[in-house]
Amino acid sequence: MQTPPPQTERTEPTDADIEAFQQQLGRPPRGLRAIAHRCPCGQPDVVETAPRLPDGTPFPTLYYLTCPRAASAIGTLEANGVMKEMQARLAEDPELAAAYRAAHEDYIRRRDAIEVLQGFPSAGGMPDRVKCLHVLVGHSLAAGPGVNPFGDEALAMLPEWWAKGPCVTPCVDKAENVEPVEQRKESEQ
Repeated sequence: MQTPPPQTERTEPTDADIEAFQQQLGRPPRGLRAIAHRCPCGQPDVVETAPRLPDGTPFPTLYYLTCPRAASAIGTLEANGVMKEMQARLAEDPELAAAYRAAHEDYIRRRDAIEVLQGFPSAGGMPDRVKCLHVLVGHSLAAGPGVNPFGDEALAMLPEWWAKGPCVTPCVDKAENVEPVEQRKESEQ
């Protein structure tokens, strides 16, 4: 698969992004901070969430994969035993284990820059297990290649989920001339 290009920086979600998220997951976003990566079709496919939900509940998953097509393809990898194979390699390969630990430390560092969740793990099973490829792929898409070895591997195994076009109906009329949420909040005050 041709890997989607990394997004150079996270962006504030627009109203169209929030609507796309709701269509993708069938619910309103909780703790949404930013769009961490966009699918080549233009829609969000990974969002950055706050370490605590609005009600104060800890939410250690910083990067949340939202694209249903990507999520379905990742689910197929998981069902086909890819995580079990990765877990076995993790136990046998010290260099891979060190790279995966570095991915864990990157994830924690990024989350802690927003808010420290003392005593909470990173996500996806890092650093000792391979538990959720969705999280690992989300981390790879948000951080770029070379940060999460298992996220990069899983991403390379995926079909081009964007090839059929957007997974949700884009809100073209609303997306034009829409200010990012934070700019609207400032102008409304």
